[in-house]
Amino acid sequence: MSEQLEYRKPSVNEVNEFLEIASDFQDPLELIREALSNSYDAKASRVTIEIDQRFDGRTRIRIQDDGNGMDEEGLTSFFDLGNSTKEDSIGYKGHGTKIYYKSDLVEVDTAKDGVGYRAVMEDPWEKLNSHELPEYSLYSGTGVDETYTNIEIVGFRSGEGFSAGKLTYNRINHYINWKTIGGSLAHRLAADPHEMEIRVELDDVFDDTRNELVQQSRFEFPQERTDLQRLDDIESACKHYPYRQRTVEVNGREVTYDIVGFVAGKEAREELPTYGRHSTQFGIWLAKDHIKVERVPSVVGSDHETPRFFFVANCQELELSANRETVRNKSSALFDALVSDLKRFLDRVVEDPWYREYLAQRKTVEIEESADEAAGSIQDRIERARYANTVSVSNSHELIARCTEYASSGGSFGQIVDFDSTEDIEAIVEKGGEYRAVALTPSLHDLFVAERAVREADQIICWEYGDLDILRQIEVDGYLGRDIQFVLSAEEPYCELDGERIPVLELQQCFS
Repeated sequence: MSEQLEYRKPSVNEVNEFLEIASDFQDPLELIREALSNSYDAKASRVTIEIDQRFDGRTRIRIQDDGNGMDEEGLTSFFDLGNSTKEDSIGYKGHGTKIYYKSDLVEVDTAKDGVGYRAVMEDPWEKLNSHELPEYSLYSGTGVDETYTNIEIVGFRSGEGFSAGKLTYNRINHYINWKTIGGSLAHRLAADPHEMEIRVELDDVFDDTRNELVQQSRFEFPQERTDLQRLDDIESACKHYPYRQRTVEVNGREVTYDIVGFVAGKEAREELPTYGRHSTQFGIWLAKDHIKVERVPSVVGSDHETPRFFFVANCQELELSANRETVRNKSSALFDALVSDLKRFLDRVVEDPWYREYLAQRKTVEIEESADEAAGSIQDRIERARYANTVSVSNSHELIARCTEYASSGGSFGQIVDFDSTEDIEAIVEKGGEYRAVALTPSLHDLFVAERAVREADQIICWEYGDLDILRQIEVDGYLGRDIQFVLSAEEPYCELDGERIPVLELQQCFS
């Protein structure tokens, strides 16, 4: 063996590390999540987020809270990477504040223990991309009675295709409830939760539908309604399953986790906010810091519909990815133990006498609804036959028949080469050697009322646009937490979902 020369430590390229961590954050709403987490950790009772547009067109985001503030050490860790002063709170890794580096200016004013501090960092994103580590200037003064933190970010960068105009109240409201401490279940899972009032104010150039958004940091369940006397009660029924603390054994030691949730019909579930497709937001969630992180749908048996269940299992020993979007230690013994125990817990839920009665009545309703639909379909076909000159389409199969008729008469939308009625994007269409994912729907408004996932669609083919008032209302409300616009009067009609255009073909017009 050769002689040892010296001890050496692995080196780190600081600029690349800052770039890597900051780039993990793509959605500008993650900046709001980070701000709320920091305010919560600082024990703030109020936090206000203001977003406006400066005279030069750049976005300005201001976050103010009445929390404990930061001293010089805390302010240093705010700008450092992986050097948080927090130990077991939401932002203990010190990664989240690096999202602020994706901007032209970061200013922090804070006060603690009678001392006020002001830090200013200019052009952090430009400097990082020029392989230069950005610096910040630091000022301090004494005689400050209050504690607070005010942060201002100018010219924030975000993922591709985003514009500040997408930050509507509706979208932010749903995001806060699903992705941030604003949607915390601590009040249901912990004995003494800290609560916070959250205010969001948007410049009218972004959203002038209201003056501000105000909410508490708690995720509210639908009201409990367990009466199953009438079949009409099924979809509005909701039974809460109160907080339970459970213990699992992991490598010879005990790990505790908390779980709470409810079983509900569709109408009850729709009382909740959503971010993304409503039905896919339900199921069994793993959580940390009492915030939902990742679903584990496999713990519900195949005989039961996952969207009927909403349970949140909080375990503080779960480790999250840098952007806190997923559980990082899914290959660990802890994860396996949690999933196994959750299966046992859900097995008990489905054996609950109330759930079994609910399940039996729901099946009765489904059978009756199926019979009603069949009767309605027959009547529709009779009516169409009676008025042969009036053609209507009531399902995707009939739409395919009309598409085929249109193609055989010289129509040029292509040829349907694959069809799966169980998918939201039902058809694959080939034209000129290119393949497109196509959503088929008798009427355009039905597609969106049913909350089908259309983001991946290359085209929507409908028989008719349907109720335009419903489409306009969807534009106002947003679609599954996203902004949407229907431009159907154009020469080539389309809907625009978060800035992405999806062409729309109204087939009825092709036969007129």
